[in-house]
Amino acid sequence: MKEELRAKVEGALRELLEAAGDTDALPDFAIEVPRQKGHGDFSCNAAMLLAKRLRMKPREIADDLKARLGDAGGLASKVEIAGPGFLNITLGSSGWQDLIHDVVRAGNRYGYTAHAGEGEGAAKPKVQVEFVSANPTGPLSTGHGRQGVLGDCIARLLEATGWDVTREYYFNNGGRQMRVLGDSVKARYLEALGLASPPSVAALEDPEKNWLDEVDGLPVAFPKGGYQGDYIADIAVRLREEEGDSLVDEPGDGRFREEAQKVIFADIEGTLKRIGIRFDVYFNERSLYEDGKLDEALADMRAAGLIYDAEGAVWFKATERGLDRDRVVIKSSGEPTYMMPDIAYHRDKFRRGFDRVIDVQGADHIEQFPFVREAIGVLGVDNDRVELVMHQFVTITSGGERVKQSTRKATFVTIDELVDDVGCDVFRFFMIERKPDGHLDFDLDLAKDKNWRKNPAYYVQYAHARTFGIERKAKEAGIEMPTAGGFNAGRLVLDSEIELVKKLTSFPEVIQRATDTREPHHVAYYLRDVAGLWNPYLQDGENHRVLSDDAELSSARLGLALAVRNVLASGLDLLGVSAPEQM
Repeated sequence: MKEELRAKVEGALRELLEAAGDTDALPDFAIEVPRQKGHGDFSCNAAMLLAKRLRMKPREIADDLKARLGDAGGLASKVEIAGPGFLNITLGSSGWQDLIHDVVRAGNRYGYTAHAGEGEGAAKPKVQVEFVSANPTGPLSTGHGRQGVLGDCIARLLEATGWDVTREYYFNNGGRQMRVLGDSVKARYLEALGLASPPSVAALEDPEKNWLDEVDGLPVAFPKGGYQGDYIADIAVRLREEEGDSLVDEPGDGRFREEAQKVIFADIEGTLKRIGIRFDVYFNERSLYEDGKLDEALADMRAAGLIYDAEGAVWFKATERGLDRDRVVIKSSGEPTYMMPDIAYHRDKFRRGFDRVIDVQGADHIEQFPFVREAIGVLGVDNDRVELVMHQFVTITSGGERVKQSTRKATFVTIDELVDDVGCDVFRFFMIERKPDGHLDFDLDLAKDKNWRKNPAYYVQYAHARTFGIERKAKEAGIEMPTAGGFNAGRLVLDSEIELVKKLTSFPEVIQRATDTREPHHVAYYLRDVAGLWNPYLQDGENHRVLSDDAELSSARLGLALAVRNVLASGLDLLGVSAPEQM
């Protein structure tokens, strides 16, 4: 509808400009939904954009444009001039009603589009979405959960708008973190054999404690900064059961690290599968070293004059790229900082042929991203094609109090524990309901509430399930569900019905906005709005009875139910949430 109206306004503008002897291009005007209902269905700012160009008052231009637009080829029932020169346009009911057939015809793919730059037979543009990317050192936290759902929903939106999407997970199973992991497992293994004592809570909290003390005559073998979750002890006990005391002289960075990595990464994959997240590529940071890509990137940066040596370290001359300070890329120990493999990795992404790269990361990565982005610009990458979607942290509350830690798996609440409590659908819906760069307060009590009127995930799902309930009642009465074009949408004349149709037919624009802004929460908000119109509509059985003695009206309202079903199913799928037929 918006596209049709835009075409009519463009025609009126061309007539207006030709009459003024102006042959330049049309202004890039906007047609938007006004915030206030009384201002019509759409508002156009074209007149104000032409005021300086035509040396006329905006309202005079708007008056001329209004006359030329007329009823917009039968689309508009009213056109008014408001404020400094806005055209407020109200569409006739018939225009909206006719669109309901498109919604029914499209099925649960309604709102999906081809990519704007995609020509006849052309390949889809390629985009890589990298997210989660947790190293295999422990269970996934709720922060990883938010990032996982956010990245997955962004990928789904991109696919729905015509992109060829690759989901990628980047991890490192080497380096200091993994050495500490292996040492932590060995420490618990020695404890399980009775060859070491567990450290006190005070020792664990003291960053200086590391293989130093004795308790009851036994050494405390826990490493500085070691991993403390019960999952570490579980791995150690299993090794004791399988290997006895044969691993006492094995270094932590050997069998212990390997076993921990295998167990933990399998756990991570299982968790992600449980919440409906898959990856096309698992990229190991170590391959950058083994394949020489890190050394190559460093050499190319040096050749470009943006690398220098100082204080025994190697520095990226970031100030010459407009950043506030230079950054170390190779420590004095010879070990790269986190930044150098990130630089080589992002260069590799574009070498694999992606047209765009999207990094979904937590707020703790925001400081490093500009440096990586500028560095790959030095290496010949168009860094305008890489973007960061940053999300803030997650707080879980229950009874008005913050839930501080897990009771079993780790020193934080894990995804699995939360999904055990609330289920996958509620977990995903709650994780995507807020704007990514805003803090997310996960209300555990609300998430566990099974009342569909209170829980927003169930509220939307119930609205979808009710369309199937209506269909079952129709079949019991011997009434077939209509096909697209097989019902008279003109019978949908109530204000509540027209409002529903308007909301349903705006879904393609919602999808595009959510995709362009990388903000899937727009879809969640929209689905709640649709449910907020549909559920009350059905509650008012006296005025909105779907099945009645009026066969034509019944068919039209069944068509409306199908349209609601399609939009809700499409939106829920974009969020990775199921669309149940019964609840």
